[in-house]
Amino acid sequence: MVGQLLIDKTRLTPARILVTFVCAGVLLTLLGVYKPLVEYAGAGATVPITGFGYTLYNGVCKAIEEKGLIGIFTGGLTSVAGGVSAAVLFSFLASLIFKPKMK
Repeated sequence: MVGQLLIDKTRLTPARILVTFVCAGVLLTLLGVYKPLVEYAGAGATVPITGFGYTLYNGVCKAIEEKGLIGIFTGGLTSVAGGVSAAVLFSFLASLIFKPKMK
């Protein structure tokens, strides 16, 4: 709902709105607000785009503890690799099953 309101009422592009939501997930996790929400709602809080920010933040924190400063660059990629790989695979499979049409 918030995303649709931002599209309707502002001049923000959908890409900027998505980046805002990811950053909001990181910020809410940093402030300690998102973790209780995840514990209460489970997948309802981790599946949306704000959950992507939550996962990035946690991956970076874990990698910093394990690898030091280099974890800033590797932690986020490692933590979301499974989800991104699944999205690419399922998108490819959908492209094989369905025939896209140009408009």
